[in-house]
Amino acid sequence: MNAMAIPEKHLNDLHQLFASVKTPQDAEMLLQDILTPQELESVAERWQLIQALASGKPQRDIARDLKLSISKITRGSRMLKYGSGGFKHFLAKRKRK
Repeated sequence: MNAMAIPEKHLNDLHQLFASVKTPQDAEMLLQDILTPQELESVAERWQLIQALASGKPQRDIARDLKLSISKITRGSRMLKYGSGGFKHFLAKRKRK
């Protein structure tokens, strides 16, 4: 369950919105409009970090290469290991392509 007080209908609407994305161009348009430039940078950075962790790259190398703090790498690693499984699902899905 979500820890924040977001109405379930709002979350369901958001999930439906993301589920409607069919192309990279759709995703680009949506992300540019729904996120601030800083949020978009943060999300893109997180995905790069998750992919690097999943490939087995050492955390210190990731921190150096992506110019991130070790604490960000550690948070990403925790989400990859103990999160809802979304990262693992989409990493596997991308690998199948």
